[in-house]
Amino acid sequence: MSPTVTTSSEANGNVSAATARAAASAAATAEATGPQSITMAKALNTAMADAMHADASVLVFGEDVGLLGGVFRITDGLTKTFGEQRCFDTPLAESGIVGMAVGMAMNGMRPVVEMQFDAFAYPAFQQIVSHVAKMHNRTRGAVTLPMVIRVPYGGGIGGVEHHCDSSESYYAHTAGLKVFTPATVADAYRMLREAIDSDDPVMFMEPKKLYWSKDLVDLDELRAQHSANGEAGTSSEGRAAVARPGTDATLIAYGPSVPTALAAAAAAAEEGRSLEVIDVRTLVPFDDETVAASVNKTGRAVVIAEAHGFASVSSEIVARVQERCFHYLAAPIRRVTGFDVPYPAPKLEHYYLPGVDRILDAVDDLQWED
Repeated sequence: MSPTVTTSSEANGNVSAATARAAASAAATAEATGPQSITMAKALNTAMADAMHADASVLVFGEDVGLLGGVFRITDGLTKTFGEQRCFDTPLAESGIVGMAVGMAMNGMRPVVEMQFDAFAYPAFQQIVSHVAKMHNRTRGAVTLPMVIRVPYGGGIGGVEHHCDSSESYYAHTAGLKVFTPATVADAYRMLREAIDSDDPVMFMEPKKLYWSKDLVDLDELRAQHSANGEAGTSSEGRAAVARPGTDATLIAYGPSVPTALAAAAAAAEEGRSLEVIDVRTLVPFDDETVAASVNKTGRAVVIAEAHGFASVSSEIVARVQERCFHYLAAPIRRVTGFDVPYPAPKLEHYYLPGVDRILDAVDDLQWED
């Protein structure tokens, strides 16, 4: 039986009994104060729960996201807490999932939908490109689509065909979409909350190999920051982060490649080189200012990404840096990316994915005078 969907007026004015129970449950099970070691999966789960608690118009749905909690358990417990009207399973029909989300968003809801795996999202591509991305422009701003499409992407889990892919370039190339991709546990919470709050559609690309990465995070502090940013009208959208300061060269990475870039920078430090690491964070909008400032300072740059190099986000980053930093560059910009071949079988993916050795080889090739 299909779930009953509450209308926007009902969602905003008449909070259901399930939502009231959810509020009581959230208060009763609130995390202990202070920093805790949590996974990215837990941060994403908490972000959705907090958003659903704060706004009754937020819905979560997709394949197996209900009682199972999703293939990666990112939505674990949401159906139990908020009820089947707020978090529910759908048929295996990605185009239908996104199409239904478009209709809900047009009528005042804030749907958060999950594409089970990156390559599973392709049947919904027509909906995303022709309707999700264009509705605001098509209606001259009269209709907004406050919706989030969560996409587990990238490699590193030994997934077979259709279960590992780097599809971010398709979405970044499509005008009308925002594209977020967190690389840290704190950013996973922070950026998903901001994506759900956005009145524009967001492709939220989640590095699946980082789901079980852990970090010390103060959830109460993140909640307070989110509340303060909301009141001030500020956010981390379009703002890259300096993940590691350095002086000799800049490593530019995003999503699943950021930990690899940091590992390469640590290895380079043992050899006497100081590499700055920039975490791009949001592919669209892109933070030219932070990236260019770093490259202007160091004079050398390597862009790192798991996706194919040809016609990719990495090639766009190189073009943007070249345009803004040409007179500061001491060497051509290098890239370390996935190879221009279909994603390989699980036993071969370690040859395909960028690694520390390939990054250090690229750094060595930056025309050092010594």
